[in-house]
Amino acid sequence: MALVLVMAGALWGVGWAMGAPRRLRWGMIGFLWAAVVLLHLLLPPGHPLRMATGESAALWLILGGFVALGLVYASVLRRLRHRAVAREAGETSATSARRGLFSEAELERYARHIVLRELGGPGQKALKEARVLVIGAGGLGSPALLYMAAAGVGTIGVIDDDMVENSNLQRQVIHRDADIGRPKVQSAMEAMQAQNPAVVVRPYQRRLSAEIAAELFAEYDVILDGSDNFDTRYLANEAAAAAGKPLISGAMSQWEGQLSIFDPARGTPCYQCIFPERPAEGLAPSCAEAGVLGPLPGVMGAMMAGEAIKLIAGAGQPLLGEMLIHDALWGETRKIALHRREDCPVCGPLQDKDAKA
Repeated sequence: MALVLVMAGALWGVGWAMGAPRRLRWGMIGFLWAAVVLLHLLLPPGHPLRMATGESAALWLILGGFVALGLVYASVLRRLRHRAVAREAGETSATSARRGLFSEAELERYARHIVLRELGGPGQKALKEARVLVIGAGGLGSPALLYMAAAGVGTIGVIDDDMVENSNLQRQVIHRDADIGRPKVQSAMEAMQAQNPAVVVRPYQRRLSAEIAAELFAEYDVILDGSDNFDTRYLANEAAAAAGKPLISGAMSQWEGQLSIFDPARGTPCYQCIFPERPAEGLAPSCAEAGVLGPLPGVMGAMMAGEAIKLIAGAGQPLLGEMLIHDALWGETRKIALHRREDCPVCGPLQDKDAKA
């Protein structure tokens, strides 16, 4: 028996010296054990090999049984330990998510934000817990969506009923040539998730309507309007004002873009204060009719994302009660003050009194 134990020790030592995996070394010892048992079963009693290896197979079978029980017991312990660790990790992850804490990867990703004095850790935490709805995944929505996903806005909704067309790709940078014919919200969702898998994206493949606006806006903290038609702009303005949500509104044509934040709950005018009526036919041609500089939506959409971040994090001075006008042809940017209209049907003082009554 001592001879077999020496051989087992030698096999283990040689395997260790050669860098063989632990499982392979145990396998070699198991093969040696099986060979010894087989030897005892085949050779007659009194054979020199049987005498040199313990004389009886019963001893080796008992020893093998104890080793097998020990291995099974160790395996069960490892599985239970792994389950406990996985459960604890899952609970920790869920708790961290609820509290808005960050993983190591997220801390590295948002490091340039966190070192900004005006944002820091609290500002980045606010971004992670924020919910922003973007109306339109077109020219303005494309850069706004990408930059908010990159910035770590936790939940981003996007509503649009259009399909990607070839003519969109000159300026709508969130879509690719392979996306032509696909819903814009699906293409935008995939691009945002590819940019930042930690962001939750909610796509709504439909046009904003009066039937769903109030319920939809109630689920979000900030609304970005990147729509390309006046019906949607007036509807978004009315629904946002009624919900008390800030509305970041952008528009553009040819070489010029404009941007403002309409938030009557904070004392600012609303969109209808500034534009009481839709322009007459032909006075406000669409981008398809008048054209638009490709990079202009990128400039204005990135500004919209910047204003959203400032609102969420409480940083700097957002464009409340002001309109920023950017002229790309002449490289000029200016701001003008905006004022509420007392007779505004959406946010005028009479509306405030009626609401309080």
